[in-house]
Amino acid sequence: MHRLLTTLGRGFKDKIGWKRLGIAASLLIIALAVTILARTLKGIDSGIILTALADIAPHRIGLAALCVVGAFCTLTFYDFFALRTIGKNHVPYRIAALSSFTSYTIGHNIGATVFTGGAIRFRIYSDYGLTAIDVAKICFLSGLTFWLGNLFVLGFGMAWHPWAASAMDLLPPAMNRLIAIGCLAGIAAYFFWLVTGKARRELGQNGWKVVLPSARLTLLQILIGVVDLGFCALAMYLLMPTEPHIDFVSLAVVFILATLLGFASHAPGSIGVFDAAMLVALPEFGREQLLATLVVFRILYFMIPFGISISIMGMREFWLNVLQPWQERRRLNGACTAEAAVQQSIESRQPIKRLKR
Repeated sequence: MHRLLTTLGRGFKDKIGWKRLGIAASLLIIALAVTILARTLKGIDSGIILTALADIAPHRIGLAALCVVGAFCTLTFYDFFALRTIGKNHVPYRIAALSSFTSYTIGHNIGATVFTGGAIRFRIYSDYGLTAIDVAKICFLSGLTFWLGNLFVLGFGMAWHPWAASAMDLLPPAMNRLIAIGCLAGIAAYFFWLVTGKARRELGQNGWKVVLPSARLTLLQILIGVVDLGFCALAMYLLMPTEPHIDFVSLAVVFILATLLGFASHAPGSIGVFDAAMLVALPEFGREQLLATLVVFRILYFMIPFGISISIMGMREFWLNVLQPWQERRRLNGACTAEAAVQQSIESRQPIKRLKR
């Protein structure tokens, strides 16, 4: 039996591979989401959507925008925590915040976050002496923060309101509660492994090894992920129609599941996947009203931060590649001119005249 499984595993790796399987899964999720979204949007009245947009109270949009700001402020600690975990204490918080914000917003909006976000991180951190392996460790620890926070919130949310996920995963509430308990049990087992382990907990081999945070720091890691998700879910909750009523925990469960589906699809901005999941999981709301909520949320959480990130990175590249070299050349030219004046003064044995700048 062991030989059979080994042969099958080797054949899977040679013929298919995890990379191709991941691409196929992403394309399948996107295809299903587009199909469901097209079916759901059939017969939508655009006039009603515009009316629903006007009906969202300005103060609720303002509060949702503040929650989005809080979410992105919390997001900056993903990289900062990872940098301190791998011992790169010389990188200041402002650089970690820049890397976290730009890599997430640009990577998530463009798609293939692992590659695009990693490339942006390397572009920023390489100026501080970090290698590609260091950036890979940061990406891994940031991803661990994200998943620990998701599993924790999803575990408690589905254990408390298991029926909130039933409309999306089509599983009975009892099964969803078992999944939630499994998520919490997995986190508890991870903590037990961290606490009882006598040796340092390391992952990887050869030149790629990352030391996992201690149990106490893992609590902080989970807290970062939970606060980030809490702000995001609260922003969506504030934008939701007031009727019919939905409690915050139920919406948070639906929101996190839709977010995870969007990440799994690798679609730019989770476009189509996130929206279809929300529409399917919340059938009690009018489609036009829910679409209006999703439009405002996308503007606040995706479009505006994406524009800010592109502007920041553009100005940074302009400074590094245009202004800074120009100032350096100007400084060198000034130094050469001053040196030439000194030499000329020595040769003529005349007092050095100050150069007018």
